[in-house]
Amino acid sequence: MPVLAILSAVFVVGFEQLVQWKYGAAGFVGLLLLTIGLKARNPTISSVGAVVLAMLLAGPAL
Repeated sequence: MPVLAILSAVFVVGFEQLVQWKYGAAGFVGLLLLTIGLKARNPTISSVGAVVLAMLLAGPAL
């Protein structure tokens, strides 16, 4: 069980670092809002986080 927890923590931290590196502070805030909303079971906060991430992934309209 501890090995699974360590691997999961390493994956989460690595994913957060990837998002912050690629999308900057806004990506980190979006991921944070999404995570907090899911853990708190608050659809408003998780939706705001998902929209922030979707806007970053969509990029500028050409």
